[in-house]
Amino acid sequence: MLDHLTFTAPEPKIIQGAKQDWELVIGLEVHAQVASNAKLFSGASTGFGAEPNSHVAFVDAAMPGMLPVINEFCVAQAVRTGLGIKAAINLRSAFDRKNYFYPDLPQGYQISQLYHPIVGEGEVIVDMGPGVARRVRIERIHLEQDAGKSIHDMDPNMSFVDLNRTGVALMEIVSRPDIRGPEEAAAYVSKLRQIMRYLGTCDGNMQNGNLRADVNVSICAPGAYEKYQETQDFSYLGTRCEIKNMNSLRFIQAAIEYEARRQIAIVEDGGKVVQETRLYDPDKGETRSMRSKEEAHDYRYFPDPDLLPLEIEQAWVDDIASSMPELPDAKKARFVGDLGLSEYDAGVLTAEVENADYFEAVSAGRDGKISANWVINELFGRLNKEGLTVETSPVSAQQLGGIIDLIAKGDISGKIAKDLFEIVWTEGGDPAQIVESRGMKQVTDLGAIEKAVDEIIAANPGQVEKAKQNPKLAGWFVGQVLKATGGKANPAAVNDLVAKKLGQ
Repeated sequence: MLDHLTFTAPEPKIIQGAKQDWELVIGLEVHAQVASNAKLFSGASTGFGAEPNSHVAFVDAAMPGMLPVINEFCVAQAVRTGLGIKAAINLRSAFDRKNYFYPDLPQGYQISQLYHPIVGEGEVIVDMGPGVARRVRIERIHLEQDAGKSIHDMDPNMSFVDLNRTGVALMEIVSRPDIRGPEEAAAYVSKLRQIMRYLGTCDGNMQNGNLRADVNVSICAPGAYEKYQETQDFSYLGTRCEIKNMNSLRFIQAAIEYEARRQIAIVEDGGKVVQETRLYDPDKGETRSMRSKEEAHDYRYFPDPDLLPLEIEQAWVDDIASSMPELPDAKKARFVGDLGLSEYDAGVLTAEVENADYFEAVSAGRDGKISANWVINELFGRLNKEGLTVETSPVSAQQLGGIIDLIAKGDISGKIAKDLFEIVWTEGGDPAQIVESRGMKQVTDLGAIEKAVDEIIAANPGQVEKAKQNPKLAGWFVGQVLKATGGKANPAAVNDLVAKKLGQ
């Protein structure tokens, strides 16, 4: 399935300091909101945009005597995500309490998984260019509950708390420190988002906070990373700082660039980088300290006494595996191998699951390359111009397929097809009926085409002589004939007749 890819070792981004060169080491903790109608431990809605504190169950509000009950569907979504990244599924996992002051989490602790996560080691294949990819190792995926939202800009003297997100199921996907540059970090998050959207386990909406990343950045001298790989001694990687809650691929790259240079300046000035949690300010383009970084023991984890260990059966995992959809890498490989598409076109068409589904509907039973050309150039180009998506496209896959069918049958030329596309875009309707009712069929009657060619040649003797001296000028006659016939003459037939009449 991945035979078309060449895997390369991570190329470190070299940053020149005032005194020496430095390399970047990056690991990410991606928090993905589970696509579920109910929360992880209650039946409260997960709908976005509701009135503050309107989606809060007694469990979410930590009312006395309330006990959490695991949402089986959320567990299944985590398993599905694990299978999607070729990870080990742990048939026995357990929930722990992470004790920390959360002003927007009523329990005063977070239910998470530290010691026994539901998903073990896996990998994500990150596309770094046509035919080139890298593997980023996944350490684990664990389930945990989200916190609420503190709002500080509604009153000068008070902060407000919205508990609608409290208890929403999150998958925390923890990578190894395998990422070596800002672009690779953004590509990794993008690929992870793509996989989960194909699986239907997270909608990937970064703007709403449904997918956000904590980015761990450190610097090291050239060659130190190789020593870490040999020894697994993290001291070679330097002191890391974590940049919290990044919800933009562009900001992730910018934050890494700034943070790396900040750390280099500290070290080269004789100081030491302090392990801490930082925030990125996109307006100033800089990171700033949020709090000192805690270690796991600082959170005083202990097994949650209200939740029994989670035990699942292999048969249940196998059942989930049997319903897995075709994932983006496999789909892209199929588009290249079976339909003859280029790596680039296949990548564009599989970038979003909705786009891939649309293309599949258009290309079914039709030429793949022609279908791809129309979807990418005509449809996507127009959608981008209008700020639309395939889901809001005025032209359905069936309508676009109908236009391609008319071209294949010779009923319309490529030029007429573009005019027809415009009509369907603005007015709708069945392409075949529009062509019939508006007299848009191309002229294939050779006698009629020959008559038009003869008239153009007879009216332009000077141009005829020039064309005989320079055969490239024959295209002028082709254009004139097509213009005279309103673009309806079959272009191939016009070319043949013009060449024949001019003795070429």
